[in-house]
Amino acid sequence: MSEERKPDKPVKGRKNGLYRGISEELEDGMRRGWSDTERHDLEPSEQSGYAAKRRKAVSAAFPGERIIIPAGRLKTRSNDLDYNFRAASDYAYLTADQTENSVLVLEPQPDGGHAATLYLLPRSNRENGEFWLDGQGELWVGRRRSLAEAAAELGLETLDSREAAQRIAEAVAAAPHVITRILRGHDALLDAALAEAGATSRQDADAAERLDEELKVFMHGLRLVKDDWEIEQLRRACEITTRGFTDVVRELAQAVATSERWIEGTFWRRARVEGNDVGYNSICASGPNATVLHWTRNNGAVRPGELLLLDAGAETEALYSADVTRTLPISGEFNEIQRRIYDAVYDAQEAGIAAVKPGANFRDFHEAAQRVLAERLIEWGLLEGPLERVLELGLQRRYTLHGTGHMLGLDVHDCADARCEEYVDGTLRPGMVQTVEPGLYFQPDDETVPAEYRGIGVRIEDDILVTAHGNENLSAGLPRQADEIEAWMRSLRG
Repeated sequence: MSEERKPDKPVKGRKNGLYRGISEELEDGMRRGWSDTERHDLEPSEQSGYAAKRRKAVSAAFPGERIIIPAGRLKTRSNDLDYNFRAASDYAYLTADQTENSVLVLEPQPDGGHAATLYLLPRSNRENGEFWLDGQGELWVGRRRSLAEAAAELGLETLDSREAAQRIAEAVAAAPHVITRILRGHDALLDAALAEAGATSRQDADAAERLDEELKVFMHGLRLVKDDWEIEQLRRACEITTRGFTDVVRELAQAVATSERWIEGTFWRRARVEGNDVGYNSICASGPNATVLHWTRNNGAVRPGELLLLDAGAETEALYSADVTRTLPISGEFNEIQRRIYDAVYDAQEAGIAAVKPGANFRDFHEAAQRVLAERLIEWGLLEGPLERVLELGLQRRYTLHGTGHMLGLDVHDCADARCEEYVDGTLRPGMVQTVEPGLYFQPDDETVPAEYRGIGVRIEDDILVTAHGNENLSAGLPRQADEIEAWMRSLRG
């Protein structure tokens, strides 16, 4: 308990709590009789070694500058209830930690490197009653690591995060010539403290915003190529996701008897049991709901004879997410029109996956998939050729709607703020992981298509790792081709 803060003012209880007060005898009794639970057997985690290498890359990119990376704070869901906390991706990437109210500070050193300090919440204070009276005390939300335990596991110097804002402000004031950058928007307290400190190196709000934006862009660029540890995390996320899809097929009868919510809950259960959570709100779109790209209401009926578009991904305990889509015939077999549309999307995805390889332009996979879809739309009489004119004008987009994929990692739409020259206008490098997810969507009220097409939406999505010689489909554990889908569903439904 040596790290606990000295008692300041007593922690207040709820305004409308059932107890009128705390007797001195109870207060004194709650301070005593607790065994020492400090752990002394901890060693640095495997992830912490990778995080240290990443911090070195940040240090090399910003010599002589102070870098502040917050984890974020709890957000209120309703009244005194908070949303489950999820650490900011860049913070988790650089620290291997996921706790709220935390912040990583890289302080510049004379040799050009940086001293890394991690500010964390320490164990709850037992002297002032915080541990049992505060809504975030350990008897309410669970034991926290001590600062010493965190230092051992993460390989970082640790200090009390309740002192972070003051310490940072003092450091800025003591060395106003040092440029200070922060990842904004994650911790309002730190954002305000830094603004109030008014470092002359930041000069004005516009200059500060530019400095901070440069840091964000750099971090997203740094995360484009995954290291070996990250790739294994994404591989595991895909394995969990495969089992979640399998669970859904096994329980489709219950979904037919209830709604899309059964599907959502079934997949979520697997994601929570084997990982941290779902990586994003699952899209469990049955029938015409499949034509809505981000249908997350998941309150529609599940009807035999229609298609189910399931877009879902499990997030590992280390926060890496899969992103997979399969479009399944609820009855177990595609009808003629459903199969025609499905096969077109499958062929487009095959063309897109084939274009994913080192040295290729990032846009190549999108253009390859869109070409196939445009050809089919012309063949079906829904668009008038020639093909090159359709592609130049983007006429196929009425039915394809979205881009064919994105980077994947800690964020399901990973590295979105990286420089365009490194991402969408860049070339693929081994270690990058992206989705390939073409689709066709015929809206229920679209009079430009035959009636039998209306209300059908099909998307197929897989997570593709760029390798030294081509690519690897990390989500290949799930069947994709129509006959394979039908055989898989029969095997699971007996």
